[in-house]
Amino acid sequence: MAETKRDYYEVLGIAKDADDSTIKSAYRKLAKRYHPDANPGDKEAEAKFKEASEAYAILSDPEKRKQYDQFGHAAFDPSMGGSGGFDFNSFNASDIFGDLFGDFFGGFGGGRSRSANSAMRGANLRARVHISFEEAVTGVKKEIEITLKDECTQCHGSGAKAGTSPETCNRCGGSGQEVFTQQSLFGAMRSVRPCSQCGGSGKIIRDKCPNCQGTGYVRNRQRIAIDIPAGIDDGQSIRLRGKGDPGVNGGERGDLLVEVSVAQHPIFKRQDTDIFSTVPISFANAALGGPIRIRTVDGEVEFQVKPGTQTDTRIRLRGKGMPSLNSRGIRGDHYVTLVVQVPTKLTSEQAEALRAFDETMNGNTRNDGTGKGKKKKIFG
Repeated sequence: MAETKRDYYEVLGIAKDADDSTIKSAYRKLAKRYHPDANPGDKEAEAKFKEASEAYAILSDPEKRKQYDQFGHAAFDPSMGGSGGFDFNSFNASDIFGDLFGDFFGGFGGGRSRSANSAMRGANLRARVHISFEEAVTGVKKEIEITLKDECTQCHGSGAKAGTSPETCNRCGGSGQEVFTQQSLFGAMRSVRPCSQCGGSGKIIRDKCPNCQGTGYVRNRQRIAIDIPAGIDDGQSIRLRGKGDPGVNGGERGDLLVEVSVAQHPIFKRQDTDIFSTVPISFANAALGGPIRIRTVDGEVEFQVKPGTQTDTRIRLRGKGMPSLNSRGIRGDHYVTLVVQVPTKLTSEQAEALRAFDETMNGNTRNDGTGKGKKKKIFG
């Protein structure tokens, strides 16, 4: 009994009224997932890739799709009176890959190649700068040293010795790529690789420039100023456009991405734009209330403690946190946890004064559960 084929729309996971872009998008996802080169030795993935490619080949062709919608799989099965208009063995999957993925399948057996003479953007560079917690609050200007590539002034980027010119590679004809075609169960598969002779440049340099050794670039150590904005957080990066490696064939330079490392503070902790700290207060201050001095990133501020303040009470200092990186003029808050300090050593006079205080409280500070005060030696 012949194996029953799944509905092509079901294979791609699309509705029967899907437009061309939806069909392409659905196939793209399946092809990337099940391509044999991405799943070596996986027969199930291979079968799913073939099934998805067959479904796409039919549904992406308006005439074949019309036949399929009317007659189903029978439209392409000669034994059932169909036209036999689809022969998967002659189907060139690389044509579809080139249309859908461009260079994605360059190493997977297909795809359109990039000309060696086309303009290409330079690579991005990365660096790191260290700042203090306070500098993250206020913003700061820093300088870093970095090695950058610049076009050689003697050969003007060609890499060839003065008076000579690079030659077109005779192996790839200047394309910078070699194309290999091989037959597989999916049809003719095309593989595009960098040329083994010129390394993908499309040019051969016989006489190299002595200043740059044929690379076309020289390396220079440079100092670059960086404006670090207030409110930046640890691990965030600043992009300096055009400060990366130079482009190829007139392409623009890449960017420099500077990661900012913010030092930890011994007192303050940060969460987004809010700052947290802990301030100790005396037992008397907590009981009686009164002013205390609290250190903030803006300097010390005075705060009035309420009588009877308990330990771990949290207070909020509005607008004393970190500046917002995205909204100028907006700052977070500073949350301060008040911790009541219990003395560990007392003089005899201090101990006696505390016992007297305890008596005036009718022993409530050490109630034994009966509702009556219970005399007890506390110190000494």
